[in-house]
Amino acid sequence: MKRKTCLKDIAEKVGVSTALVSYVLNNKKEGRIKKSVAERIKEVAAELNYRTNQIAKSLKTNKTFTIGLVVADISNPFSSSLARIIEDEADKNNYTVLFGSYDESVQRSDKLIDTFLDRQVDGLIIAPGENSASQIALLQQQHIPFVLVDRYFPEINTNYVAMDNFKASYIAVQHLISCGCQRIGMITLKTSLFNMTERKRGYMETLEKNGIAFDESRLIELVSANMKEHIESAINDLLSQDVSVDALLFGTNVIAMHALKYINTLRVKVPEQLALVSFDRNDAWDLFYAPLTHINQPLRQMAQLATKILLEAIGGNTQITQLSLSAELVIRSSTMVPLASLSKGTYITPKYKKGIIS
Repeated sequence: MKRKTCLKDIAEKVGVSTALVSYVLNNKKEGRIKKSVAERIKEVAAELNYRTNQIAKSLKTNKTFTIGLVVADISNPFSSSLARIIEDEADKNNYTVLFGSYDESVQRSDKLIDTFLDRQVDGLIIAPGENSASQIALLQQQHIPFVLVDRYFPEINTNYVAMDNFKASYIAVQHLISCGCQRIGMITLKTSLFNMTERKRGYMETLEKNGIAFDESRLIELVSANMKEHIESAINDLLSQDVSVDALLFGTNVIAMHALKYINTLRVKVPEQLALVSFDRNDAWDLFYAPLTHINQPLRQMAQLATKILLEAIGGNTQITQLSLSAELVIRSSTMVPLASLSKGTYITPKYKKGIIS
């Protein structure tokens, strides 16, 4: 194996001291050094394929300038977009992000976090999975800098940045009711994750507030969002009831994706017979003949704030920051908006309209 180039090799070839080479390559001010000498040092470093010894550097600074990002599934558009923004924000501060997915497995999440910590990351941004509260509590006990994003545990007093899922679900259902829908169903995940239970609570309480009796047969909770046949079965059940649903709220974008594919094969007109709303933005919504009304999570704000809070924690800030952000309801063709100026029961379908949750 070829020996790695060291500072001494560069110094000998240029004819300067090792200390001067270190001074130049560590991006320190070069005001006291001739520009020609500094440029020559950098040229020789490139010729000899010199790479900074990060281990030695981290021993000196007590930092590796790396962040570990832990998400359920990096292939999910929400997670991949979140990761991209976090990566950009970290880069602005000279940090590199390491990514990993745990596929909703506590064991894989444990292993992933341990791997990142073994690699001496300076901190973690985590979208925690179900039943991982003890894992998060342990990180807190170990005084490891971390921020929870999108998901969190109300019983653990720690840094988090998330969306107000109750409020988001509330305004989505309220919109459907304003469109004249009275038999609103919901297909979501069967889980104890706080963000998902808040979406369900928002759905149920909005119906109650509007004098619409909650019908448990219209709330279907799936064990896994990736089980295509279960989603199709749920839609069949909801549409074959004696009085079928006239609107559906999808708890996740994955559920919505499978649902739209199946609804497209049915003789059901959207939104005339069935209005649809989903959580999360997805480019595929534009491909459906009635582009989907959806809750647009404050993804950029969420990612930027999570990165900022983590870097401050790495820097020594011990103050706990907990942020619950508002979302945006993007109203599109899959729901009908009533016009007060038109006769009762008459609706229009707008191409695009936005409503902000205050």
